[in-house]
Amino acid sequence: QVQLVESGGGLVQPGGSLRLSCVASGSIFSIYAMGWYRQAPGKQRELVARIANGGTTTYADSVKGRFTISRNSAKNTLYLQMNSLKPEDTAVYYCNTGPPNVAGLQWGQGGQVTVSG
Repeated sequence: QVQLVESGGGLVQPGGSLRLSCVASGSIFSIYAMGWYRQAPGKQRELVARIANGGTTTYADSVKGRFTISRNSAKNTLYLQMNSLKPEDTAVYYCNTGPPNVAGLQWGQGGQVTVSG
């Protein structure tokens, strides 16, 4: 079964940048649309960015113009470049298919992003 491992989270001041990576143990990015999700304390998990098979990207209004989703299918890696970070971006970030759990793909451990300063 394909597994997902997120990395690249951390603590950053408001206005700073981070790049998240998600490595899959199998070649799924050329098959499925993929998304980055986040879950803040006490809130439901939400989709923040999605990249379709053909490369079309969509974003939640809250991150549009600040976040960029991309992928390297040859490296089985999905990325989320986050710029101009705000305290309200603080959350655990996950990657998965978009919509999630397609073909039984499970959630990884996620990456904690904390924006504070």
